[in-house]
Amino acid sequence: MWYWEENLVSGFVSIFIPKKSKQCIFMEKWNETSNGFILLGLFPQTHTGLLLLLLIMVVFVFASVGNSGMTALILLDPRLHTPMYFLLSQLSLMDLLYISSTVPKMASNFLSGQKSISFLGCGVQSFFFLTMAGSEGLILASMAYDRFMAICYPLHYPIRMSKMTCVKMTLGSWTLGSINSLAHTVYILHLPYCRSRAINHFFCDVPAMVPLACVDTWVYEYMVFVSTSLFLLVPFLGITASYGRVLFAVFHMRSKEGRRKAFTTCSTHLTVVTFYYIPFVYTYLRPRSLRSPAEDKSLAVFYTILTPMLNPIVYSLRNKEVLRAMGRVCGMFSSRKT
Repeated sequence: MWYWEENLVSGFVSIFIPKKSKQCIFMEKWNETSNGFILLGLFPQTHTGLLLLLLIMVVFVFASVGNSGMTALILLDPRLHTPMYFLLSQLSLMDLLYISSTVPKMASNFLSGQKSISFLGCGVQSFFFLTMAGSEGLILASMAYDRFMAICYPLHYPIRMSKMTCVKMTLGSWTLGSINSLAHTVYILHLPYCRSRAINHFFCDVPAMVPLACVDTWVYEYMVFVSTSLFLLVPFLGITASYGRVLFAVFHMRSKEGRRKAFTTCSTHLTVVTFYYIPFVYTYLRPRSLRSPAEDKSLAVFYTILTPMLNPIVYSLRNKEVLRAMGRVCGMFSSRKT
């Protein structure tokens, strides 16, 4: 009797509920009890993959030491307490958090053989990654504006780039990046995943998670496009316009030394901007039909791993003021020991 009633109810449900809806209902219940996601990773579980991972870990160590050292150097040396170096210290701090949000988990999963990441862990990783991505784009735009004012309008520079202005730029970058990241993270974690929990990436990246959802996400993909345009494309266009104006002013300088110094500074910034913006914008602004997981993972290496390592190298080795500051700080600590 009970068995007959159960079959009757299930048959009634099968008639009035579409097949896809039943699947989504089941997957939504499964999502609530599931422990998390699976990250397929960047490298295969082979000896070659292990060697590549060791290379990535070397890059991670250099990036961590370089960015933390740059932040500490700017904090300790009073001569570097200027708007340009204050913004640079924020960039170094963001890069430190940036690479720390992805590489340790990737290395842990590879070495342990477990590719899982908890639901909460995926949300935290996505939040920090997106926060650093948006905030760094705005900080790079602020740095471009700083150089634009210093070279094109030197008399107005102390007023336009005061300490309060730098603090407002920094707080605005962190705040806007956090709000944007929180909105994306909350939405992406509330989607029902009907196909699989296997993310074909080495971290919880939004474009890699969206195809796993069992609902139509075209509205959200449009919002990702708008968000990427506001936080990456618009600042990139602003940076390009600023440095175009700066280079025009540099070529009309009478002083060869001033021209060389300005050109060195601008070329340094442009190098960092190119390595960061181009792969990021290319990945996030492409339609889903034109993306491939392998290509997305390769491009992600540039803006999540290589750029955080290159920033302290570019800004220190090509900057005589930073090299002199390193000498002064090292001398200060050596004199205290003696």
